[in-house]
Amino acid sequence: MAGISSLGIGSGVLTSDLVDQLVAAERKPTELRLDQKTERTEALISAYGMLRSAVTELRLPMRQLGSAEAMKSFSATSSTGNVDVSIDASKASKGSYSVEVVGLAESQALASTEAFADRDATSVGTGTITLQVGDKTTEITIDSSNDTLQGLANAINESGAGVSAGVIDTGDGYRLTLSAEETGTANAVKISATEDAGAEGLARFAFDPADPAGNPSMEQTIAAADAVMKINGVEVTRSTNTIENVVDGLTFNLTETGKSTVKIEQDTAAVAERVQAFVDKFNELQKTIADLSSYDSETGQGSILTGDSTVRNIQSQLRQVLTDVIPGLENANVRSLTDVGLGTDWRTGELQFDSQKFQQQLRENPDDVTALFAEQGRTSDSQVEFVRSGSGTEPGDYSINITQMATRGSLNFAGVADTAGAIDVQAGNSFTFEIDGETTATVSIAEGSYSGSQFAALIQNALSESAALGAAGRSVQVGYDAAEGLTFTSNRFGSNSNVSITGLENVTGLSPATGTAGQDVQGTINGAAAEGDGQVLFLPNSANNDAAGLQVRITGGDVGNRGSVSFIEGVSERAVDTITRILGAEGSLSSRTDSLNRDLERIQEDRIKLEQRIQSYQERLVSQFSAADSLISQLNSTRDYVSQQLAALAPGSGNE
Repeated sequence: MAGISSLGIGSGVLTSDLVDQLVAAERKPTELRLDQKTERTEALISAYGMLRSAVTELRLPMRQLGSAEAMKSFSATSSTGNVDVSIDASKASKGSYSVEVVGLAESQALASTEAFADRDATSVGTGTITLQVGDKTTEITIDSSNDTLQGLANAINESGAGVSAGVIDTGDGYRLTLSAEETGTANAVKISATEDAGAEGLARFAFDPADPAGNPSMEQTIAAADAVMKINGVEVTRSTNTIENVVDGLTFNLTETGKSTVKIEQDTAAVAERVQAFVDKFNELQKTIADLSSYDSETGQGSILTGDSTVRNIQSQLRQVLTDVIPGLENANVRSLTDVGLGTDWRTGELQFDSQKFQQQLRENPDDVTALFAEQGRTSDSQVEFVRSGSGTEPGDYSINITQMATRGSLNFAGVADTAGAIDVQAGNSFTFEIDGETTATVSIAEGSYSGSQFAALIQNALSESAALGAAGRSVQVGYDAAEGLTFTSNRFGSNSNVSITGLENVTGLSPATGTAGQDVQGTINGAAAEGDGQVLFLPNSANNDAAGLQVRITGGDVGNRGSVSFIEGVSERAVDTITRILGAEGSLSSRTDSLNRDLERIQEDRIKLEQRIQSYQERLVSQFSAADSLISQLNSTRDYVSQQLAALAPGSGNE
């Protein structure tokens, strides 16, 4: 402050050091109080952060127990190594299967029989090579830029035709090799060529899998083959060595031919490990709570959250969820966690888990144990399946009434007769289908004149082998009936389900046509009008109804009263909901932390006010000290003057 360095000149006492000491003495009590309050507030925020982290860690293992699949686990064993089995626990069931791998799927391989003198210089001819693999046809132009054996191989590799090409040096010249990228007879390669006049030669690479010996210039070194296996004596054929959709929930990966016994057994120990993971996280939470809220009766010292109401509230909410009898299971063999070996240590609050008791209950009462942990819907009609609940679904019994069954979309040609020549298919034919308004698939069949039933069988096989349909998870069922004619039916239900033929090439007896879309199921749930999506009937989450969000699938039966679905909300979902509320913006942890952060803001405001008050106090001291110092200086001057005058008047002063 200006002028403060001149303090004390007059008095020698009222110095700037004295001002600093007085200011520090004035500041210290308030500053100490604010520091202590800041330290405690920050310690509380840190403690609630640790508590929040521990509660958050509990949510994931609890959520992982919240589906019916979590209570299912199966292991597969094979008596030999010729087949590996992967399991979808949501669909699999216990069983034993006799498996014989008769043959493995192979990719077709071809090679030119003619040896070329040079891979990069010898001409192969110009024109167009056409590769047909499955339902995909690719044309490749060979001209002066790639008119060599290596150029041809490169063009094939860059075309994306589903064929890999290479050039090998046999020692006696160079030969072209080709291999299908996919296994199976459906992916056998057909090659045709159109040659430019005067630059012939491409025809030597033509090959027809229906006539392997038809062109001596190309040989089939490996024939395309499908995988063939027998499951309990029933033969199954697929284009790949990965065989799905034969036994529910099982995927067989074939590695070599031979016989094996595959056993699928329930793995209750794996499920118990998932429960143990939850128990471990819960006990970590209890330890965190104990560390933050413990009290030492001998020293009389407590931890930062000792006696804190927020901690007690969290413990109370979780304890209630984990100890209550689950609504809907009051009369079941398993009603609460205690019944499956989960108890509480009254001294520490931690959970104790009896894994053997849990596994026994899971084997003896699988449905009740599943309902105890996961949400479950129990229907009184076997053709009504519980799909899922919504955020607003309350536990309870809800009636189901159906006014319209779901149907599949289909395309019908009623005029097709079951007589020879009803449908004529020429060479180079193609059928382009649009399935469910989303997926397009183009297929072809062998040329010929077919009756309705013959054509239905051939086109069914072609559609079943369609890579486009397989990738999209869609399929079409083709049927022939003397009265109905030829019918193509989508495998899906609902208003988005349909089959259309959008393009035909070299086919007579059929024409492009659009099918009739399917219908969505319609009806009521708990007396409220529900919405339909295919076979799924549901109430929106926004519905003003205890069954809001409930979804059921109607797989068959008739319209009318279809019984009821009893919705049971397991402990996992209840715990996750409770944890979410605790951690939410309106939860106790957020409210307490927000309040503490506001306290820090107020403390900072008090510090600013303190600085303003201290500055004002310092300025006042300096002003007062300056005035007093000036007065003292004047008095000192007056004193000195009087002293001088008195000294001058004194006898013997030399002024006589």
